[in-house]
Amino acid sequence: MTPRAVLMKTGLKPLNTSRPVNTAHPKTTVYKARPMSCFSKIAQSTVKRPYQSRTSLTNKNFNQKVNTAKEKVYTAKPKAVNNVKPKAVNTARPTSAVVNAVRANQVHPQKEDQGYVDSGCSRHMTGNMFYLTDFKEFDGRYVTFGGGARGGRITEEEAYVCQPPGFEDPNYPDKVYKVVKAVYGLHHAPRAWYGTLAKSMLMALSLALQTRSYQREDGIFINQDKYVTEILRKFGFTDVKTASTPMDTEKPLLKDSDGDDVDVHLYRSMIGSLMYLTSSRPDIMFAVCVCARFQVTPKVSHSHAVKRIFRYLKGQPKLVLWYPINSPFDLVSYSNSNYAGASLDRKSTTGGCQFLGCRLISWQCKKQTVVATSSTKAEYVAAASCCGQVLWIQNQMLDYGYNFMHTMINIDNNSTICIVKNPVSHTKTKHIEIRYHFIRDCYDKKLIQVVKIYTDHNFADLLTKALDVGRFQYLVASIGMLNP
Repeated sequence: MTPRAVLMKTGLKPLNTSRPVNTAHPKTTVYKARPMSCFSKIAQSTVKRPYQSRTSLTNKNFNQKVNTAKEKVYTAKPKAVNNVKPKAVNTARPTSAVVNAVRANQVHPQKEDQGYVDSGCSRHMTGNMFYLTDFKEFDGRYVTFGGGARGGRITEEEAYVCQPPGFEDPNYPDKVYKVVKAVYGLHHAPRAWYGTLAKSMLMALSLALQTRSYQREDGIFINQDKYVTEILRKFGFTDVKTASTPMDTEKPLLKDSDGDDVDVHLYRSMIGSLMYLTSSRPDIMFAVCVCARFQVTPKVSHSHAVKRIFRYLKGQPKLVLWYPINSPFDLVSYSNSNYAGASLDRKSTTGGCQFLGCRLISWQCKKQTVVATSSTKAEYVAAASCCGQVLWIQNQMLDYGYNFMHTMINIDNNSTICIVKNPVSHTKTKHIEIRYHFIRDCYDKKLIQVVKIYTDHNFADLLTKALDVGRFQYLVASIGMLNP
C-alpha cells in the first residue's frame, strides 16, 4: 500500500506525492568586470587608460533584452546534381595467388640473385592497358618485378606491377602493368632520377647556349660556332661582306630622331640572338650592349650597326676561348670606364674582366646608373663594380677550398687608386654616393689590392669603347681568344 498521510504533532497531514515545479523566472546576474592585470592603475597614454575609468555593466543599470526573433532555417535547394553516369569501373581482379603474393612483398631467394626485386608499389599504380603483359609467377605464390633502371626509364631489365584493386581491366584480369619509367617504389629509382636530372641539365645548357667544348692534352676550347652558323643563316648573312671589327669607330650611334624606322620585331630578334652569343664571345659584348639601348624605336642607322656585328661574325665564326692547362691559378681583375660614352644621356660605361691566371672566367659591360662629373668618379664607380664581382668569385671559390686574398684589381687611373688607398674622406669625393665607398673597406680588410697599369695593357678596354683594328685584335688575343 502507498501511504497517503503522515502523523505529525499537529495532526494528520496528507502526503502529496507530486513533484514540485519551480515556476519563478530565473534571475539574470551580470558580474562586474574584473580589472586586467596588464593595465596599469596610473594612466600613461591614450591606449593604457586606468581601469577605474572604464565603464562596466552592473545589475542596477542593465536591462535584459530577450531576442524574440525566430530563427531562420536555411532551405536553399542544392544545385543540380550531375546525372551523368560514371564510366564503368573494372571490378575484375587477378587470381588470389597473385594478389596475395604482391601483398606479401616477398622475393624468391633464387630469383633475387637474378635481379628480380619486388617494387612494392602496386597499390599506387594506375596505367594504360597498352602496357598490360603476362604475370611473372614463381611457385604459384608471388609476383616479382625487374628492378634495373637507367636515365629515368627501364631500359636494361623489365619491371611489372599488379593492377591496383578497383582499377582492374575486366578483359585482362590475369595480366600486370609493364613499368616503363622508374616510378616511386623501385629500389633503383633514386639513381635513375639523378641520372636523368644531371643529363637533362647538361643537355638544356648546351641546347640553350649552343656551347661546345673541345678538350686537348694542353687545354680546353669553348665556342659557339654552330650557333653562329645558325643565326647567320636565320637572318640572311651567309653571303655578305665581312667586317674586321664589330663596331665602327667613326660613326657613333645616336638617337637619330629624323631617321627612318625599321621593323622593331626583327631588330629585337637580332639583338636577342646576339645576347646569347656573348656568353662565349666577349669580343662583341660592347657592340651588342650599345645596340640594345635603341630597341624601343630603332632606326636605319641602328640596324646598320647590328648588321655590322653579323658581318664581323661572318669573318670570325670559329673564334674560341682558350683555357690552357699550364697556367697560374691566381685571381686577377681589370677595371676600366669610358667617361660620358653614352650618347643618349652622357653616362659612362663600366667594363671589367676577371682571370684565373690567363684564363678568362668573367666579363662585364654596363652603362653606369649615375652621371659622373669627372673621369675619376667614373673610374671609381667602375672599380667598385669590379670589386663586387671579385668578392663574389672569392666566395664561390671558398666552396672549393681556395682562399683568394689580396686580389689584384688593375686600374689605369692614379686618382682612383689614391681615393681607394686613402682612408680619409676628401672633400672632392663627397659627391660620390656612399654605396660605392665599400671598396675602401675591402681594401682595408686586405681582400683586394689596387694596382696601377698602363692603359695599353688594360684588357677591360675591350668592353668599354669601339676600337680600331690593331687595338681590337691585340686585346682579343690578350684575353685568350683565338682560332683553333
